[in-house]
Amino acid sequence: MPDPTTCWPHAPTHLLGVGGTFFVTASTYRHEHVFRGSERVRFLHDQLLRFAAEHRWHLEAWAVFSNHYHFVGHSPPDNHDAMSLRAIASRLHETTAKWANGLDDTPGRRVWHNYWETRLTYQKSYLARLSYVHRNPEKHGVVAVANQYPWCSAAWLERTARPAQIRALYRFRIDRLVEGDDFEVAPEW
Repeated sequence: MPDPTTCWPHAPTHLLGVGGTFFVTASTYRHEHVFRGSERVRFLHDQLLRFAAEHRWHLEAWAVFSNHYHFVGHSPPDNHDAMSLRAIASRLHETTAKWANGLDDTPGRRVWHNYWETRLTYQKSYLARLSYVHRNPEKHGVVAVANQYPWCSAAWLERTARPAQIRALYRFRIDRLVEGDDFEVAPEW
């Protein structure tokens, strides 16, 4: 049996033995725009929120696009690990792939590539990634102001957080974060 911490050259190492707060990114295979258009991106968005809730993850930020998604979430507080992230990703990717392949009449097409997670242990890193995910639609140029994009958490944040919290979060610079987010997203949503 291989060591679970062994780094493999073609797959990210998922170190989920400790619970906490995670920044997660997943991409479609070859960054293809499988979820182009409002019906598809809405389905992916809704399924992400559904599976996260079913596995008792508390999401604080999310952004869903035609070929990738990000979220910042906390693993269940009564679990000592974050292993349920695997179940979320597995169920989300299987459900959405089958649905999209049914729409496109492409049974068996590979839809998802993988997912990557980073456990956030420093407050500044956590806050910077929260800001990054809330503002990701702006970064990709799909909207001028993130709260205009319906499949991200910016509008929810602005409805539920105190104004001082929002201002503090949006002051974080996100241009220096290196997150491997070189995706070109579909402009129609």
